Amino acid sequence: MELSLRTVIFAKKVNITNVPVYSCAICGRNDVFHGVKDDVGRLISQLGTVSDSRSIPFDQMHEWAGLLSDMRTQMRTLQPSDVAKATEERTNQLLDLLNLATALGDEEWKKEIQARLAQLSAQYIR
Repeated sequence: MELSLRTVIFAKKVNITNVPVYSCAICGRNDVFHGVKDDVGRLISQLGTVSDSRSIPFDQMHEWAGLLSDMRTQMRTLQPSDVAKATEERTNQLLDLLNLATALGDEEWKKEIQARLAQLSAQYIR
C-alpha cells in the first residue's frame, strides 16, 4: 500500500482534505493512516450533525499531515525513508522551539509545541 494524501468525505457534505491514507492500486482499498485515525475521528465527532457543505483542511490542523502536505508541495516523495527524515527534521525544529519556550517560561506555547510533537510521534508509537 502506498501513502498519499486524500480527501475523506463525512456525511456527504464535509470534505476533510489532505488526510494521510494508505491506498492499494491493485484492490482499490483505502485506509486512514493509523497515526492520524484517532485525530480524524475526534474531528468528525466535533462536527456533530452537519447541515452545510464545507471543506476542512486536515493538514492545517495536524502536524504530521501538514508535514506530508509540505513534502508533496516541494515535490518530495512520500516514501518511508523520506517521510522519516522529514519527520526527524521537524521534530528537531520543534524541540528547539520547546527549549526556547521553556527558557522564556511560556507555558501556553510549551503546551502547543508538546501537542505538535505528540502528533508527530503518534505514527511510531502505535
